[in-house]
Amino acid sequence: MRASTRREFVAGAAGRIECAVDSPEGETRGVALIAHPHPLFGGSLDNKVVQTLARAFLELGYETWRPNFRGVGATEGVHDEGRGELEDLEVVLRHTAATSFVLAGFSFGAAVQARLAGRRPPQRLVLVGVGVTRLESPPVPADTLVIHGENDETVPLAAVLEWARPQELPVVLVPGADHFFHRKLHVLRTIVTSNWK
Repeated sequence: MRASTRREFVAGAAGRIECAVDSPEGETRGVALIAHPHPLFGGSLDNKVVQTLARAFLELGYETWRPNFRGVGATEGVHDEGRGELEDLEVVLRHTAATSFVLAGFSFGAAVQARLAGRRPPQRLVLVGVGVTRLESPPVPADTLVIHGENDETVPLAAVLEWARPQELPVVLVPGADHFFHRKLHVLRTIVTSNWK
């Protein structure tokens, strides 16, 4: 993402976990752990939405950690349908030793982060294009920021609304955006930074 991005490796249950780490200039508010989309469909820590989330959190003063899920890049292991991926995210979070942290994710990664939030309550949870059709997603905290594209062809808006409705959870809709927020990444970044406390 940046010339100063560093690669760190964390020991996980299935082997090493590759992470891209960026530190903000000045004082750090905490850690933002950001999860990428489905690894069997090309998802990685270099995904444009994931990088956009990282830039937003850097701007907000967070150190950002973007791990690769099992079998992606230099991360060892094989895809585990959300189970091992959840364990690995928790391992990375523990490794950071953060006392203040936010969880963010895109698509499959957002669904896994919704599960992690149930185990390790974050300062805030940000879910983009949350993959409720790919992985069962539990209820989330009331202040969760849920962002979805109007024209999402991968995770239909109707499915996200069906998941959000019983929780009375607002969904921020980006008009004209598809699942990958092509030509709408700047809007996504602004939504995150402008909705922060």
